[in-house]
Amino acid sequence: MAGGTQPGAKPPEWLSLGPASRLLGVDPDTLRRWADTGRIESFSTIGGHRRFARRAIEQLVALRSHARPSLAGLGATPERMSAAYRRSYERRGPSTGVRQAVAGADRGAFRDDGRSLVEALLRHLDADDEAGRRAADSAAVGLAEDLGKRLAAGATSLTDAVSLFVAARRPFLSELGGLGRRRRLAADQLSSLYESASVLLDRLLLVFVAAHEAESGRKPVIAAPRAKGSRPSANVLASSDSGR
Repeated sequence: MAGGTQPGAKPPEWLSLGPASRLLGVDPDTLRRWADTGRIESFSTIGGHRRFARRAIEQLVALRSHARPSLAGLGATPERMSAAYRRSYERRGPSTGVRQAVAGADRGAFRDDGRSLVEALLRHLDADDEAGRRAADSAAVGLAEDLGKRLAAGATSLTDAVSLFVAARRPFLSELGGLGRRRRLAADQLSSLYESASVLLDRLLLVFVAAHEAESGRKPVIAAPRAKGSRPSANVLASSDSGR
């Protein structure tokens, strides 16, 4: 048995980067980022090599085994979400939403930006590390700002712009919830997914409103949340989706 583990031998208490990442089933670079951001503790040897406590790795393995499947695994792909939006707009009729508020020549650009925003939202919700989450968040914020500015530049009122945003969040949340139920997600996983998506959309709504008002030459509501005309607020608007 030379060179191997003796029968009954106790497994090592500390693991190097390679064995720890294989035990977790993630890329070594991912585990390195998790350690750098404090998601899992590690220490470095005098030679600069990382070591991870086996107990901490095994606890993270247990947590990941109970984590929800990826959104792509559930079927929440950009293509499927786009189909959900088409169905939603068809039900509401051709005279509603972007078709009514945006000139025909601009609708293609708005559709492209909408798809990009959906993709960024899905990436953000599915990110398993801080770097991926930050990148998706930055993309989503930039798109929300651009949409707000372009609607303002096109003379769409703030009230109509917010109505468009709220209407656009409904198919996203509805499709996520429906997929979760059809894939039989545990109640806590489904609740966590819906809450994460709602919080993210609420934050993007504030960015969207601030960008619209800045483009319109008014004081952004984020800087003066109690000023007259600062509503509608994200919390009030979010209530329109409750229970969906």
